[in-house]
Amino acid sequence: MTLAPFGTRLRQALDTRGQLCVGIDPHASLLSAWGLGDDLAGLETFSRTVVEALADRVAVLKPQAAFFERFGSKGVAVLEKSVEEARAAGALVLMDAKRGDIGSTMAAYAEAFLSPGSPLFSDAVTVSPYLGFGSLRPALDLAREQGCGVFALALTSNPEGAEVQRAVGADGEPVAASVLRQLAAENADAAPLGSFGAVVGATLADAGVDLAINGPLLAPGIGAQGATMADLPRVFGASVVNVVPSVSRDVLKHGPSVPALREAAERFVGEFADAVK
Repeated sequence: MTLAPFGTRLRQALDTRGQLCVGIDPHASLLSAWGLGDDLAGLETFSRTVVEALADRVAVLKPQAAFFERFGSKGVAVLEKSVEEARAAGALVLMDAKRGDIGSTMAAYAEAFLSPGSPLFSDAVTVSPYLGFGSLRPALDLAREQGCGVFALALTSNPEGAEVQRAVGADGEPVAASVLRQLAAENADAAPLGSFGAVVGATLADAGVDLAINGPLLAPGIGAQGATMADLPRVFGASVVNVVPSVSRDVLKHGPSVPALREAAERFVGEFADAVK
């Protein structure tokens, strides 16, 4: 059964569960802070606890694939289980994999995360457009076919990103503006929200580009990187209604207590609501 478009499902989730994405980022330091070993058993306990605490109440969970892949095939098996259980509990799963390549390789990446037959099938995936936006076509097409979403890196929260993202092309258009323009074209006429989003850091002093892409804007950088929910209206302007603020460490540090994880997530949902009143 083909899913409803990701943008439609995301809008519903944001409206009913609140605008928040929580990362599942099993850093070695977080595992230690939870009293867990930096090993497969620790990874399993960490991931299971986050899913148990949050998957039935937050709009989006965003596992960072690298922290599972570092444990090899058994770590990927934990990721597969986490994705399955999170989606079963009602959360949308955004796989933070930042894949980017060309041709059949990009198609294979897309199939890994956006094909219903894959053990890693997710509602959306992050991708890198820096081999040219056109290189994303296999992922964009498969996402549209399967009711999934794609989030392309546009203006990321790390300061080094500006070297590429703020660079100006031969036509005078900044690279990030080009990515956003092409995402807007993918979302043309979509309602209530397009399925093709951008990653735009909440830490930006000034976006300086048009963020009205009729699609979701994943906003990392809140909490540990210094941004707050109160910063979002300034950074995103009228497009703040489509922002998916992403918080990882400032929620996860409250584990392994399930009630404390839930309380932290609820606090950020409330802070966003207050910021956009």
